[in-house]
Amino acid sequence: MKFTTKALLGAAAIALMAGSASAADLACLITKNNTNPFFVMMKKGAEKAAADAGMDFQAYAGEKDGDAAPQITAIENCVAAGAKGILITPSNDSVGPALKDARAAGILVIALDTPLADKDAQDMTFATDNFQAGLLIGQWAKATMGDGAATAKIAMLDINKDNISVDVQRDTGFLKGFGIEVPDLAVMGSETDPRVIGHENSDANPEGGLRAMETLLAKDPDINVVYTINEPAAEGAYQALKNAGKEAQAIIVSVDGGCPGIASVKGGTIGATSQQYPLLMAAKGVEAIAAFSKDGTKPTATEGLTFFNTGVNLVTDKPAAGVESIDSTKGTELCWG
Repeated sequence: MKFTTKALLGAAAIALMAGSASAADLACLITKNNTNPFFVMMKKGAEKAAADAGMDFQAYAGEKDGDAAPQITAIENCVAAGAKGILITPSNDSVGPALKDARAAGILVIALDTPLADKDAQDMTFATDNFQAGLLIGQWAKATMGDGAATAKIAMLDINKDNISVDVQRDTGFLKGFGIEVPDLAVMGSETDPRVIGHENSDANPEGGLRAMETLLAKDPDINVVYTINEPAAEGAYQALKNAGKEAQAIIVSVDGGCPGIASVKGGTIGATSQQYPLLMAAKGVEAIAAFSKDGTKPTATEGLTFFNTGVNLVTDKPAAGVESIDSTKGTELCWG
């Protein structure tokens, strides 16, 4: 089967990370980029699971968070190749129509980590409970600050302004955990609490985290709580605080649980992080594709949820009363990247 002209022209914008394909039993993985350790580990988990299941495997990646065009081209490539299933961490909801076309062609579509707003764009989501991940770091930050939480000055470092589900859930979960009223859990920034100094885009990377933190420090140099969408953004935020001589005044909380992030918890630059398990997400996703390829069985959600929950743990070396956690030693045993 030939690739479409559009797919071939778009191939230069995509990182094709693994080998040849068979139309009979091909599993595709499409991530937001191929540099974030979270997505690197997803690729490893999916690749191994595919080999164990006797399936062929192709992995694609966009260039950065929020850039959907390369992902749409990758979806078209997978459809053209006759894939049995597509695993995707969608950059945003604009990939939805292409995924609906894939489903109409008989392909199982599983969103990893980031569900799409259009329920018809995926058969199932395999993910961390991202709201719970945010809630845990919010509860920890509030408990750690004690009475000071009532007058906290909070910086919110999100991915971007697209209201991507994972971004919204972690953001609003943190705020709820901290005890801040969030009128609309479907969008970021609906809160009016004066403790929130502002939301800035970090692009989920160190450079963006540095830039966002500098912007927020210019608004209020006394920020003492920093929420970050992930640990690469936290790395940039810490550097900005350090550059300003303010690293000692603020606690930083994050989500991911990669090995560099856990090392930052151990070293004290990140106070607490919610650890998720990308290898498990991807491996379970490939297992679901293999089952679907065999007899048409589709995955089901975890009881009481609308997605398959792959788990989350709060990691900190400064446990807070009433907030369950594991320490950085255990977090290191479970980390990735």
